[in-house]
Amino acid sequence: MTATFFFRSACALTLLAALAACTKPGEPIGPAQKAGAAIDKTGDQIAAEMHKPIDKANEAKKAINDAALETRAQIEQATADASRGIDKATVEVGKKVEQAGEKIQDAGK
Repeated sequence: MTATFFFRSACALTLLAALAACTKPGEPIGPAQKAGAAIDKTGDQIAAEMHKPIDKANEAKKAINDAALETRAQIEQATADASRGIDKATVEVGKKVEQAGEKIQDAGK
């Protein structure tokens, strides 16, 4: 559907709405009002159809954002675990160096 189609539809809807407003309260609904109601319904259907892809895109965007947040949390956890592992390894290396130093001192006596 082109922009021209939507522009023409909008113009027709406006014209029919103006004609529909010409009746007095309590008068029966005329053919122009019936046509205006049908055009309004069609316009609403077209708008709903146009919003479907937008709604799907918004849902996909939300799913991607949720997945990114989950991945970020997993990366932060892995980084924290690795940091604790490095700290533990540093302590172990320090103990080994200390033991080696003691052996060197004992050998030098």
